[in-house]
Amino acid sequence: MTDSPRSARFGRALAILLLVGLVCAGPVLAQRPARARALGIVPGTLPPGPLNAITDVAGVRVGQRTVLAGDSVRTGVTAILPHAGNAFLDRVPAAILVGNGFGKLLGVSQVEELGELETPILLTCTLCVWKAADAMVGWLLAQPGMADIRSINPVVGETNDGYVLNAIRSRPIGERDVRAALDSARGGPVAEGSVGAGAGTVAFGWKGGIGTSSRRVQAGDSTWTVGVLVQSNFGGDLLVLGVPVGRALGRDGVHHAGAAQGARGSIMMVVATDAPMSDRNLRRLAVRALAGLARTGSTMSNGSGDYVIAFSTHPGVRRRYGAARLTTTELGNDEMSGLFQGTIEATEEAIYNSLFMATTVTSKTGSVEAIPVGEVVRVLRARGALAR
Repeated sequence: MTDSPRSARFGRALAILLLVGLVCAGPVLAQRPARARALGIVPGTLPPGPLNAITDVAGVRVGQRTVLAGDSVRTGVTAILPHAGNAFLDRVPAAILVGNGFGKLLGVSQVEELGELETPILLTCTLCVWKAADAMVGWLLAQPGMADIRSINPVVGETNDGYVLNAIRSRPIGERDVRAALDSARGGPVAEGSVGAGAGTVAFGWKGGIGTSSRRVQAGDSTWTVGVLVQSNFGGDLLVLGVPVGRALGRDGVHHAGAAQGARGSIMMVVATDAPMSDRNLRRLAVRALAGLARTGSTMSNGSGDYVIAFSTHPGVRRRYGAARLTTTELGNDEMSGLFQGTIEATEEAIYNSLFMATTVTSKTGSVEAIPVGEVVRVLRARGALAR
């Protein structure tokens, strides 16, 4: 039985559609979010941890709450908890480094003075800092063993997601959102891209967000882990593995009526390690996160808030609340170089992950596209920059 003319035409149309689908499949798939390492983008030489995330550091937990409302609210909260216990009663040594201080990092002076964290770390939007801090204080006061506590130093960082996507003046973060982020904190894989405190951020003219990475480092007679989590919302001349990708793309993904982002914006970088360190060497570790940031093309402009919070989870350096005397152990200065390298590499990769895992976000004032991953890969392949 022969086909009718109508069925023949249908067959030819179907074949054309299938051919178009096959031709387009590569570019379409290339635009799906993907972590840098899965694309062959491998910064440095040190191996990552099993999850390639800040949660590779034993005890560290991350919780997130993405807040989307109507056509104008695109923001959230990201919580980083240093261990599974009460952070106030069982404190960890910490340091905060200010690369450029155009920001609203709450709690910095007491961490600088005492060299320790007594709360989880929250990341959110600029005008939500104080509401988030108040909510976290309420959450901590309700924890067991806190009935007599009359002072808490909440540590809350931010970036300004009001550039295009978020109606930041509405200060949309509420107590329920903060508690949800804190209560949902877990080990394991960390959601990246347009989630939590990264829901409305913009980086290098493309959709930014949350990114994370880790490195395993040999120091002394042991192997340690250093992990980094970033909230990217900054600009500059985007470099990927040293290649000027931003210039090669020749455009950005921001669609709105306002001024271009340029080098403005901010980034929060949280560095965790299980290596035993005092706040002095943690500050030195934090400096290296800025080196990782620079590798991606940031110039830390006047209008950019660039901060690093570093802490150690090692049980031997914990500081029990109210202890009259502390006996700790820490790595010697000569053992720090590998951890410095690990911090640089993990920071660089975390920033890439914040870009490549982001998705396009739209609000009533405009939209910001996800970076075209396929084009980035082609640029890097042409330069011979991709790992085999």
